Amino acid sequence: MHGLGPWVLRGALALAVTFGVATAAIAQTGDHASPRLLVDMGSAAPDGVFPRSVRHMFGETVLEVAPQRIIVISTGQLDAAITLGIVPVGATAGDNADIYPAYLGAAFPQHIAAMAEVANLGDRSGPNLELIAQLRPDLIFMNQAVLQQDFFDTLSQIAPVVVTRGNGVNWKVDYLLLAQALGKGGEAQAFLDQFHADADAFAANLPADPPSVSLLQSTGARTRVMGVTSLGGGILQDLGLSRPQSQQFDKNSEDISLELLDLADADWIFYGTNGTGDQALQNAALWPSLSAVAADRAVAIDFDAFYLNTGPTAARVVLDTVIETLSE
Repeated sequence: MHGLGPWVLRGALALAVTFGVATAAIAQTGDHASPRLLVDMGSAAPDGVFPRSVRHMFGETVLEVAPQRIIVISTGQLDAAITLGIVPVGATAGDNADIYPAYLGAAFPQHIAAMAEVANLGDRSGPNLELIAQLRPDLIFMNQAVLQQDFFDTLSQIAPVVVTRGNGVNWKVDYLLLAQALGKGGEAQAFLDQFHADADAFAANLPADPPSVSLLQSTGARTRVMGVTSLGGGILQDLGLSRPQSQQFDKNSEDISLELLDLADADWIFYGTNGTGDQALQNAALWPSLSAVAADRAVAIDFDAFYLNTGPTAARVVLDTVIETLSE
């Protein structure tokens, strides 16, 4: 259906952050926007071995036994845990979203019944502490991008806490950290190795001047283009694809008005909507004039996977969607 057409496919720093006495460094490899290596974080213990000490964004936590009842306070952490075969007992939900998105149910049908039992902890910026305590967790994952030291201190009175960095660009190192806390680091690394191998194989097939790809989302009330340091932006870079000049900014996203929708134009547009977003885009005066729309290269995608969640299975949905679309 969609394909590269005239394009011919040819074959397949360290960032240091200090919190109190702990230094958590995340290293990037080469020029990748999305860091791939944990430095001074995680656990030195072999997979499956407990007790284990885990260094994270807010210090160091000792886990005496393998966790059985975990709580996650981030959509990306929910995705990561389920990808590792562990369904949390409690989680927060994304904005205007269910506890677990449809793409996770499709990817892991064997866990649907268990996912339906996950307790809703409310908003990720202020989860229900009373309910968290009632669930008797033996490990809590929180997200430094949303919750700060005081919340870590409060949660630590309930159960051991491991803190990931957060934000879509850090999904790889956050996945590795979460996996190492659960004694499954090797499994997470194998996932990432295959992810990178598949991205590299696609990138090796691109022409010298690869097509540009725009990432666009709209809820109706808010329309945004995504930057290089977003989940999708990092994945497009892994794939060797270019971005329109308007989206080569070094942050997650920028809001645009529908009157400036031409900032979302590119050879391809991958757009996701929820709420009244689809109606807003389709009714925008500039929408039919965008070159990607006129060429039938505006592709509606899964909003949850591309723009709301930041875990490994969401990333795999993004990778596979882009590869399949541009290879047809």
